[in-house]
Amino acid sequence: MTQLPATGRCRCGAVTLTVTALPVMTAACHCTGCRKMSASAFSLSMMLPAEGLEVSGVAPVRGGAGEEPCTHMCCSVCHGWLFTRITGMDGLVNVRPTLFDAPDWAMPFIETMCEEKLPWANTPAAHRFDRFPEPEDFGSLMEAYRDRQT
Repeated sequence: MTQLPATGRCRCGAVTLTVTALPVMTAACHCTGCRKMSASAFSLSMMLPAEGLEVSGVAPVRGGAGEEPCTHMCCSVCHGWLFTRITGMDGLVNVRPTLFDAPDWAMPFIETMCEEKLPWANTPAAHRFDRFPEPEDFGSLMEAYRDRQT
């Protein structure tokens, strides 16, 4: 288990992220937008309580585009994708786990937007969703993730 607080940095080191709360879930998203933002087959996220993330260094700027319900924040120097806030999920923030030296934070527990998944892009996620989990399912998924971590 990763010791808290844990720090991660963008590629250039201009932004430091400090995590003071354990993730409540990890995910891989296969949507076209995430694939383009991450320049990969999917994006990885670790969901944290919003108050469990501290940002220091240069101020992040909004990145990404489109009319999605997400606010993607990036380093203003290297433009690396740092974290995302989702409208309606104000108590959580999705952080890019690969910014930290915590391999368990990068392994996805759920996969989302599998209907847009590239056929060869597979992960070890325990749960898969064609779109996103229903809001009423998040509590049981977070509980199952927590149980798996202990």
